[in-house]
Amino acid sequence: MSAVPKSVEAATASVIAMKGDPKQAAAARLLGDQLRRLRQERGLGLKDVAPVIRGSVSKVSRLERGESPPKDRDVQDLVRFYRVSPELAHEIEGLVQQARNEEWWQQYLDVTPGFLKRLISLEGAAAKICTYETHVVPGLLQTPAYARVLVQAAMPGATMEEIDRRVALRMGRQRILDQQRPAVVALLDEGVLHRCVGGPDVMREQLERLQELAGLDHVNIRVVPFKRGVDVTPSYPISHLYFDDGGPAELVYLEHINSAQYLTRPKEIDQYRSVLDRLRDAASRWEESNALLATAIGRCRSDQV
Repeated sequence: MSAVPKSVEAATASVIAMKGDPKQAAAARLLGDQLRRLRQERGLGLKDVAPVIRGSVSKVSRLERGESPPKDRDVQDLVRFYRVSPELAHEIEGLVQQARNEEWWQQYLDVTPGFLKRLISLEGAAAKICTYETHVVPGLLQTPAYARVLVQAAMPGATMEEIDRRVALRMGRQRILDQQRPAVVALLDEGVLHRCVGGPDVMREQLERLQELAGLDHVNIRVVPFKRGVDVTPSYPISHLYFDDGGPAELVYLEHINSAQYLTRPKEIDQYRSVLDRLRDAASRWEESNALLATAIGRCRSDQV
């Protein structure tokens, strides 16, 4: 039984389409615009600022146009020089982090579906991500071998190079787990633990990876057991992203086979948040979730014999 209201399932009006070049909204350009405004508000020219970042006028100009990757030291020096408020400094740091996240995946544009480009950028800017999966481990938590099996299944006609690059892209998304933000809450249907993707070896490694990630302070992995999830589990994955950088406070991401929806209307977000809240209430706490993972790992080891 799906816990998603019919009004949510039918809603399409607030879907944010993936149109245009995503680079036009890149964090590097937003950061550059902010730095340019700060400079101009203080009546300073490019030549007045160049010494602050140990560079030339052209270096400052490229930074303000978003044409060169922002360096932490340069941005921090400018923030101090402009004497911005702590709140604005925090917002600027968030843009730096998002720009850094955008920078690495540009090399994979040839194998990145259009609907996924925006999500990757948003993941790097989020303060918190809550994701629910019904059939497989979320991409942010997958091992390379596990991801490869799923990519090959989804791209039967792809070359080995295309598969390698898609897997590398998925692994690259996980670099956000090396930071203290975003906080990640992953709710897994118990069926994910029973579906032996790639065989016992691959599945055991994946399950052990989940145990390892759950040891991080900002990662919370919980299993929705069969015995408690029957009345609350929707039939498709949901991701809910929260932000604190002055942009939209939150959005819901729904992925389909060859497309995705980005929902931002408060009423729709409230409905999906309610679904996730019910899933969290039904999910096992970490001790029980870990026990379910350990049992699944034991099954994989038995199947290896």
